[in-house]
Amino acid sequence: MAYCNNPISYNRWKTREVIIGNLKLGGNNPIRLQSMSSCRPMDTHANVEQAVRIIDAGGELVRFTAPGVKDAANLELISKGIRAKNYDTPLVADIHYKPDAALVAADFVEKVRINPGNYAELHKSKINYSTQEYQESLKHIESKFEILIEKCKANKVALRIGSNHGSLSQRIMDRHGDTAKGMVEAAIEYLRIAINHDFFEIVISMKSSNIQVMVQAYRLLSVRMREEKMHFPLHLGVTEAGDGEDGRIKSAAGIGALLEDGLGDTIRVSLTEDPELEIPVAKMIADRYKDKQYVSENTFDEIPYNPLEFSRRKSRERFELGGNTEVAVMPFDWEIDMGGERLAENAEEVFLFKEDSDIDDVIYVNLEEYLQHSINPLNWFVEVRFEDFITGDFLSIDKNANVVLIFSDDSKHSVHKYREMFIELMNRQIDLPVIMKHKYNFTTEEELQINAAIDFGALLIDGFGDGIWIENEGNISHERINEISLGILQATRRRITKTDFISCPSCGRTLYNIQEATALIKSRTSHLKGLKIAIMGCIVNGPGEMADADYGYVGSGPNNINLYKGKTVIAKGIPQSKAVDALIDLIKENGDWVNVGN
Repeated sequence: MAYCNNPISYNRWKTREVIIGNLKLGGNNPIRLQSMSSCRPMDTHANVEQAVRIIDAGGELVRFTAPGVKDAANLELISKGIRAKNYDTPLVADIHYKPDAALVAADFVEKVRINPGNYAELHKSKINYSTQEYQESLKHIESKFEILIEKCKANKVALRIGSNHGSLSQRIMDRHGDTAKGMVEAAIEYLRIAINHDFFEIVISMKSSNIQVMVQAYRLLSVRMREEKMHFPLHLGVTEAGDGEDGRIKSAAGIGALLEDGLGDTIRVSLTEDPELEIPVAKMIADRYKDKQYVSENTFDEIPYNPLEFSRRKSRERFELGGNTEVAVMPFDWEIDMGGERLAENAEEVFLFKEDSDIDDVIYVNLEEYLQHSINPLNWFVEVRFEDFITGDFLSIDKNANVVLIFSDDSKHSVHKYREMFIELMNRQIDLPVIMKHKYNFTTEEELQINAAIDFGALLIDGFGDGIWIENEGNISHERINEISLGILQATRRRITKTDFISCPSCGRTLYNIQEATALIKSRTSHLKGLKIAIMGCIVNGPGEMADADYGYVGSGPNNINLYKGKTVIAKGIPQSKAVDALIDLIKENGDWVNVGN
């Protein structure tokens, strides 16, 4: 199965246009921005006011949870309240287990979202399906789903089929596992049913808190849809991305990797913050692709890596870089002495040495300077620009020499240029380690977080790069740049340096203060390097979406928390005032607490 997109050029995938109220999505339309209300579904006033804030911030669709029929019916009042304020923004109902709630909601909103993992499944926990049992389950799903399809047809309501990693049905996992392929198969089943009933007003999503899984799922979906002559628009998002810098970096890296592929028609940045704060972040991401055009002059008969599966590019180790070493952050992991003696006659006045190592006197030169001293037995960091690949000058580098390559390109098309450079190296079996370098000129940390996360994250997800080097001419300290760099590596799971927090953005099902809880848990557990802690609003998505977390803190009722070890619930109904201490006790009991003074 080959990946359909050209990785070295930007070409947005032309999807079919879907009408959602007065909004056109997909086709040649701009990337649409959306968010979701975090208010309780029956609190009409709060939902109306929050929707207005989302819309005023630039939101083009607003979603509301409707876990039950009563909640779905209240969407009528929410819609009327928003329309009374002269807003005509399309509204979306979020449905999980109850087909009846979807039918009610379709009378009052412009779009309904269902999760194929838990919508109308015949069995909740059956395993070892026979072929006949599998087909019977599909027939049952169709009997429920076709009713919603006909309702949506009659009311001119669109649908989103939202497949989530961690909330796949047992039936799908029984056959495909808890995988990107399983996410795609779950959605494809519903798409086939909809097409058989002549319904095409559909948007698809493949969400996960693990951005490698998320990117692979969307890429695989695009392949499968093209194989089956489908062109439905894509809703992109990283679920449970978290808050603050971590949430922004994780969202930008995952969403941006796909937008760089030309995939994506609408985006939602899921932050554990007030939802109106998601929109400026989403806009900053989407704005990179306004009128974006880039076509490489090069062509490859085939690409030497599989974008549908993660595999780190093989490189030999040089100066504790490349090979199986962890991905480096420059200059965090190395020191750069700008006042050092010149080690080569025409070299820049700079040399580098590895901290806590006997490696020193590594000279940094550009390719031209290196070629002038090619017989000099020095250790080299050689800067190679895209132009050096176009001219072929890079071929003069001795691939057996003590050389680390520094890919350097500051253009807005660096992702595609670097991919082309890596492909050329791999095709020519040049296995020297590579550090990717990019210089920016941003005045705010948020701009740097988002743009660097896209540029480096897209490449790291592809398995490229043995180090990253971010420079910025704006007023952002080296310490903060280093923290952002490590955050990008953490988000892409290329290097773990701190606790990994998986926290949902909250919605109307959340019955406790998740923002407060997230801040408190972070303050007390952030020293637990490599541990994954999930902070989830409710039990609807919680146990599933935190599938690969080590510990879970999940809302179970008004200000009550359930605690999980892996997928197993350990304690139920703990008051929120005592739940963080109970979580820490659980971590300690299982030997995962590292005492650094907390």
